[in-house]
Amino acid sequence: MNIVELARLLEAQIVGNIDAVNLETYGVSIDSRSLQHGTKTIFFALTGNNHNGHDFIPMLVEQGVRLFVVHKLPLLKYENVCFLVVSDSLRALQHFASYRRDLFTYPLIGITGSKGKTIVKEWLNFLLGSEYTIIKSPKSYNSQTGVALSLFGIQKQHDLGIFEAGISTVKEMDFLESMLRPTISVLTSIGDDHQEGFSDIEQKIDEKLLLFKNVNVGIVPYDEMILSRLKFVPRLVSWSFQNDSATVQFKYKKDGILEVLCDGIRFDVSVPFNDEASLQNMASCICTMLILNYSAEQIQTRIPNLYGIELRLQVKNGQNNCIVIDDSYNADFQSLKIALDFLEKHHKGGLKTVILSNVFQSGFGEEELYGKVKELLVANQITKFIGIGPAVSKYKEIFKGDTLYPNLDSFLQKFSVSDYHDETILIKGARSFRFDKIVNLLEEKTHETILEVDMDSIRHNLNFYRSKLNTETKVMVMVKAFGYGNGSVEVAKLLSHEKVDYLGVAFADEGIALRKAGIKIPIIVMNPEISAFPAMLAYELEPEIFSFKVLNAFLKLAREHNEHLYPIHLKIDTGMHRLGFFNSELLKVVEILKHTNVLEVKSVFSHLSSSDMPEYRDFTLSQIKIFKEACEVVKQGLNTNPIRHILNTSGIFNYTEHQMDMVRVGIGLYGVGNDEVENNQLLNVGTLKTIILQIRELDEGESVGYGRRFRTVKRTRIATIPIGYADGIHRSWGNGIGEVYINGEFASIVGSICMDMLMVDVTDVVCEEGDLVEIFGKHVSVSAIAAGTGTIPYEIMTSISQRVKRVFFES
Repeated sequence: MNIVELARLLEAQIVGNIDAVNLETYGVSIDSRSLQHGTKTIFFALTGNNHNGHDFIPMLVEQGVRLFVVHKLPLLKYENVCFLVVSDSLRALQHFASYRRDLFTYPLIGITGSKGKTIVKEWLNFLLGSEYTIIKSPKSYNSQTGVALSLFGIQKQHDLGIFEAGISTVKEMDFLESMLRPTISVLTSIGDDHQEGFSDIEQKIDEKLLLFKNVNVGIVPYDEMILSRLKFVPRLVSWSFQNDSATVQFKYKKDGILEVLCDGIRFDVSVPFNDEASLQNMASCICTMLILNYSAEQIQTRIPNLYGIELRLQVKNGQNNCIVIDDSYNADFQSLKIALDFLEKHHKGGLKTVILSNVFQSGFGEEELYGKVKELLVANQITKFIGIGPAVSKYKEIFKGDTLYPNLDSFLQKFSVSDYHDETILIKGARSFRFDKIVNLLEEKTHETILEVDMDSIRHNLNFYRSKLNTETKVMVMVKAFGYGNGSVEVAKLLSHEKVDYLGVAFADEGIALRKAGIKIPIIVMNPEISAFPAMLAYELEPEIFSFKVLNAFLKLAREHNEHLYPIHLKIDTGMHRLGFFNSELLKVVEILKHTNVLEVKSVFSHLSSSDMPEYRDFTLSQIKIFKEACEVVKQGLNTNPIRHILNTSGIFNYTEHQMDMVRVGIGLYGVGNDEVENNQLLNVGTLKTIILQIRELDEGESVGYGRRFRTVKRTRIATIPIGYADGIHRSWGNGIGEVYINGEFASIVGSICMDMLMVDVTDVVCEEGDLVEIFGKHVSVSAIAAGTGTIPYEIMTSISQRVKRVFFES
């Protein structure tokens, strides 16, 4: 295809230098942040709620991109660049993906549903992989853009496709179906997830079933409402664990045995999981295998080998100041691209290391495949590469200068943790390679308690607050106090990727740590100490100026360093009475600053004391009025136009009309709002969890813990949990006040919380030693703990000790 043909396909107008582009071996991108761009990239400039791809065209041109699909031309003129101007860049991308799909006629399985899509896709990939060369959507790429990007991975060597299709509102599935055009569609389930996008459950069902409108075969759970809507499907296969009218009937017996009955044939399958969700997902997989004419014997052989799927890339602290990215269950070419972008987002400086197994199901010939792998490594500036496997280790010429091993054992024989220092290490391998052994060797050794931090939820919460702002309003995010206990560096890396305008820290050492980790966003130090001013200048940190003493001290030092227009931020006291200048002092501030060009007032700001309290609305509005008057004094006195910001998290939610030039997002980023309405829009970010260390049976009248504060009144099962007040759990949360969540049930904390342990009553909870325990998260909220202990969520979150290992993940 040449440019003219591509333009005709996309119904685009060609603008620019058509001779600058050769379409051979091109790749498609929508993410300006990827390092994989170059002269062989077609960049589709998409416009979303929070980002506009058109804004990054100058940067991409510098990276070598020569072909752009846009719906508006940039103001600057470029030589040797070609633009295809369309009416809608997203629809053009989807149309191009649909064209790509049309080039191949082999079967494609489309999977939709409220839950289980990714699990079923990955399990089918495993179950069918011996007979088929499969192309599948990587990770959870099931959205309007994710499906389109997944389809560009199709190659002629593939002979089966397995793709997810996810929707969150009406009029989305039509576009996904038109791109995928599945021959087999699978519905995993219909639940309450993302229900806010639909008027009722029937509308959601109707939307999801649009994926079935052109299929040869449909696979669905038995439900009269669903079946009545799919009478047009040529072959409809239903499954059920209760209804004898289903095409395929399942019955879980006991001891891991699942009975299958289909067309009068009955057979048993040993299953590795017996929870309801896993059994339903296995039902979808078994039905698909039956449709594809797999025998009972093949199903009986393969289903027992199914494994738990890790749906997210995990970031873990490693030994010797390393960061370990755990992707040790999957190794296909499409997901390698995603993992390398993820590595770049979390790179903290130092080496970038990749440990990679053989790559599977790429659709390329083997030598061509590893040539492309090498190109990706070079594009992503990987400084150390270790290939493990009989296939990758054959290509010594391609990976000249890299380290190759034929198998994991040969790698482990030479492994020494001392060989890895100050590195960000991506460990990516197919599950059969057991790269979890490498992860275990490299990760920091800590106790069983971890704080899981969901980076996708942070992104969602950031975008929720952005959705309330004008497009030109800047966003400052507070990452002080170790990112509200969640990990400041990792959160700051994500925020850099999301293009926030400023970060806020409390003290200079927090900002210095971010700078050392490679964070380049402007950082404001909210509580600057005069003794830290030299270090702040060295690391380009911008001080809050709240008093004449601080102002004069910083001005003196900046003069000594010959600074010019060094940015400072004036704090106004409008009623909080914590830090800041009164309005009556501003003329004197102006008098000091207007005779020097050493400092520049970059912003003027204040802090609302009661923006979360409706009863003090008049006071809050008076603060805003005083602040606006202060801004005018500074603006007129210095003949400047500084950024103005006064809204904090609850201010954004309750006083959006006063957003001015910038807002500050704080605890809301981490999933905690100030009222029920706000909380319902946010996602939980942090999950503090541990395990049951020991369970013991106590007779009536026995006591538990220090001071014998709890005594049993009947025979009682007590579980000991390895977390205590040294980890940040308030002692006041014990002795019957608080609870934890174990295997779907709440268990009351009994007795006094100890330094490193607490005890819970599990008499009515089905559990055993080693089972997971949620201390707070989705089921036990931080807000509930704060209410129960007479404090605020801020204190609960920031109290979690840094000895608790943080694990960061993205789907």
